[in-house]
Amino acid sequence: MSEKSQKLLSLAQQLRLYKPPDSLNNPTRRQNGIPQSAKPKTAAVLICIFEGNDGDLRVILTERSSRLSSHSGEVSLPGGKREEGDADDVETALREATEEIGLDPSLVDVVTVLEPFMTKYAMTVVPVVGILFDKKAFNPAPNMNEVETVFDVPLEMFLKDENRREQEKEWMGDKYLLHFFDYQSGRKMYTVWAITASILIRAASVVYQRPPAFLEQKPTFWNGNPDKAIDT
Repeated sequence: MSEKSQKLLSLAQQLRLYKPPDSLNNPTRRQNGIPQSAKPKTAAVLICIFEGNDGDLRVILTERSSRLSSHSGEVSLPGGKREEGDADDVETALREATEEIGLDPSLVDVVTVLEPFMTKYAMTVVPVVGILFDKKAFNPAPNMNEVETVFDVPLEMFLKDENRREQEKEWMGDKYLLHFFDYQSGRKMYTVWAITASILIRAASVVYQRPPAFLEQKPTFWNGNPDKAIDT
């Protein structure tokens, strides 16, 4: 067994033991304030981690197609809305990754599910964490209707105060920071921001077992806020 494989195996073992803090994984808290008439909307994203050539842990990201009507050109994790035929959030994340970037689900070892995030439009986003032990077996095949580019970044960058910008925002009296992480890949500069950045900050914190080196101050509604109504 190679040293690299041992590193990923140890990480898999660590993540399988992960349990979200109760304060961040309370369904009642997340659903409070949503009108009864609102239909629950759920999506799942795949945080697919592999080991880079330098031994660093990296995560697969996509640049959304410019053809899309919403969030076109933005950086995101593979994923999308849950469909009726999906058994659970894991199946949603794996199905979407297959459809978007051609990632064979059999290559991904799903090790944990992080606490859900909620958008201010009542969409619950569930981060599914999987490990790609054999990166060479994955040949990206982006669906050009949805994905412009498939690339990867070091997971640890989301804990560092480097190549990072922030913007103060306010929504319904809730002041928070939006974080923007810039990453150069080849000749192109990508920016990871908003809820995708926040999900990856959380994932990196869990993986590396330390907080970010900057003030995060994320919006309370991302993990549900019992004191505020949520727009639909």
